[in-house]
Amino acid sequence: MPDRGLPDLDERARKGSVPWRDRAGCRDAGLVAAEGGDVYGTRAGRGAGASSVFARASRSIKVKNEAIGGWDAQSAAARPGGRSARWRSVPASAWLLLAGIVALAAPTMLTVARFSWSTEQGGHGPLVLATGLWLLWREVPGALRLRTAGNALLAGAVIGACLVLYLAAHITGIIEIEGFALYGALLGAAYALVGGPMLRELWFPLFYLGFIFPPPDQAVAVITQPIKIAISEQAVNLLYALGYPIGSSGVSIQIAQYDLLVAAACAGLNSIISLTAICLFYIYVRHRANWRYAGLLMLTIIPIAVFANFIRVILLILITYYFGDAAAQGFAHDFAGLVMFLISVLTIFALDGVASPIRRALGNGDDD
Repeated sequence: MPDRGLPDLDERARKGSVPWRDRAGCRDAGLVAAEGGDVYGTRAGRGAGASSVFARASRSIKVKNEAIGGWDAQSAAARPGGRSARWRSVPASAWLLLAGIVALAAPTMLTVARFSWSTEQGGHGPLVLATGLWLLWREVPGALRLRTAGNALLAGAVIGACLVLYLAAHITGIIEIEGFALYGALLGAAYALVGGPMLRELWFPLFYLGFIFPPPDQAVAVITQPIKIAISEQAVNLLYALGYPIGSSGVSIQIAQYDLLVAAACAGLNSIISLTAICLFYIYVRHRANWRYAGLLMLTIIPIAVFANFIRVILLILITYYFGDAAAQGFAHDFAGLVMFLISVLTIFALDGVASPIRRALGNGDDD
């Protein structure tokens, strides 16, 4: 007797396969449902066609399931999740070496933060550290495909030389050399851990993180001396042409009864370093696909920083002349430096905004 709600089902089944989409009804009627498709068959045991259709449907479902399972297994092996196996292949000795150098870095970084990051010269350090670590977090997963074992002899030589230099700088208290030597040892350990190809892929974040350490004082003196003299002379010439009682001797400026000395900060080196670090990060993230335009934009950093500090020196001279030496050396001195730095950064951004035709001419205009 046919089931209620399924009239003439047996009669239709005798004539051929019956499509049916109600899975619950299929189970009640003894039908076989192929995965995601139509239902074909009759009551179990009713006619030779039922067993034949059942067998074909079962084989179809089995083949589909096996295919899906095989795809999952293959894709899991090829998926980036396989990077965990890559890390497990790294020798424990390499991890211990890296952990030891990181432990050495803690007191050095505390010293750098205490004596450099709290000053105008190194105030960009925390920002560089945060953004540099973010760059590594973003780009390391994509570079893991290049991980290989580094040359043990080369890595050992680099680490050994850097640690000797680090020890000498730590004993003598030269924090600038101590920081760079420790960073070199860390890069040597990273080379032993992940190999040269992966480090080359991560070249910019690793180079950018070097800005967290202050430059050596001797290098600062050599670089800033000609800049200080040029800024002093041009500022004096401009103000003298405007009728101010001003003269200069080297980096020393005399206006009225006041004597001023153009220091390294006023020469623009600190702004050049900070501005270079921040603008390099901006250019890399914004225009890394168009390296020719990025290089052209980087060439504008130093002239903008020097010009901004030229304006700063003129402002400080005028503040000294009208309000006295105490006013120029107090809050106004630091505030003028901050304002000039912000103007320099905004100038770089503005140049980037108006240079779209140049960007399109030097590349395809597609930026990451």
